[in-house]
Amino acid sequence: MDEKKHPRVGVAVMFVRDGKVLLGHRHDDPEKADSLLHGEGTWTIPGGKLDFHEKPTEGAKREAVEECNLEPKELKFISVANEVVPDAHFVTLGFLCKEFEGEVKTMEPDEITEWKWFDFNDLPKRMFPPALKIIKNYLDREVYKH
Repeated sequence: MDEKKHPRVGVAVMFVRDGKVLLGHRHDDPEKADSLLHGEGTWTIPGGKLDFHEKPTEGAKREAVEECNLEPKELKFISVANEVVPDAHFVTLGFLCKEFEGEVKTMEPDEITEWKWFDFNDLPKRMFPPALKIIKNYLDREVYKH
C-alpha cells in the first residue's frame, strides 16, 4: 500500500537591512543542501520545516538562529509560497524581519556555505523558488500569487 503524500509547512525569515536582503548559498551537493524541493546550488532566505506543535513564528525564529545566528526581535507575516515538485509539496510562510540581534554567521556550513547581503535590484540568478516567491511578494506588496 502506498503512503499518501501530504503537503508540509515551511517557515522562512526575510532579513532586511539598509535596503538589502540576507541570502544563503545552498551547497551544490544535493545530499548536503538538504532540500526536499531540490534547492542545491541556489540562494535562499533562512528557513526550514515547521515542527509538530510549533507556532509559525517560533519555528521561523528557531530556524533563523540555527542557520545564520540572527535572533529576530519582531516578525511580520508577509507571504505564502506554494511550491510543488514531483516528490514534495511545501506551503512556506514568509516573515519579514528588520529588527534582530546577533552577527551573521554560517552555522550549518555543510548545508549553507555562506551568507551575503544582496540589493533587491541585484539578486543572484539561481534563487530557491520559495525564497524568490516570498521576496517577489514582498516587493509587489502581495501575500500570495498563483
